[in-house]
This record gives sequence, C-alpha cells and structure tokens, in this order.
Amino acid sequence: MNLDNTLSQVAGSVPECVAIGYVDAASGMLLAIRTVDSHPREVIDLVAAATADLFNGPNVSMIETLFKKSRGLKDDGHHYFQELIVNSDNLIHVFIRGKKMPDYIAVFVCRRTANLGMALTKARMAMPQLEAAV
Repeated sequence: MNLDNTLSQVAGSVPECVAIGYVDAASGMLLAIRTVDSHPREVIDLVAAATADLFNGPNVSMIETLFKKSRGLKDDGHHYFQELIVNSDNLIHVFIRGKKMPDYIAVFVCRRTANLGMALTKARMAMPQLEAAV
C-alpha cells in the first residue's frame, strides 16, 4: 500500500481526525497529506517546515546536544523529542517521530472534542503502518 492510501486508512482510525500528514523533518518537506478541508499550499508547506523546526530546530538541537554532553553521552544522532502535543483553539495536533525512520514525523490533527488519550493511542498504533508505507 502506498503512503497516500495508508494516510487515508489511518485517518479513519484516529478519533475525529481532520488531517494527517507525513513530514521529512531532515528536509522540512511534506511527503504526503490527507485532509477533510482544502488549505492554501503555502499553509501546508509552512506546517511541514514548522514540524521540522519543532523536532530539529537549532534550539532543540542545542538542548539535545547539551543534555548529551552533561550526561557524558556521545552525540550519536539520537533525538530526545519523540512526541509533541499542541492544543490550539479548536484542534489537537499530535506529532510523532518514527522509530525506524526518526527523521520522519507523522502529524495528526483532530477536533478538540476528541478524547486526547484515545487520539494519542490510535496515532501511536498507526506508526508502524505509516513507516511501512514509505
């Protein structure tokens, strides 16, 4: 199954999911997206760039480097930030870093009325399927 089809299938399993995307955080490029609404291309591109910044921005990278240094660990490319949840006025945004491919981030956008615990659980459960589709 290709990534577009997998995104469509996964979106149906996450409660009140209105959009789902897959981002290459290393490049800041959006690999695929499925949404119930149409959005200007500029907005979609900015979401991909913002996702990359959230996980790999210079301040985040500096924090990770300082933590590794203070703990006497090698800088082996491992990232501390694995998941982020952002609540906006009307939406829940769940960002999850891939385990097999840590430069790839899945973005799930659900209505604010969704049960956060269930949305997070279903999003986590979808990650192996998404990673297999790339």
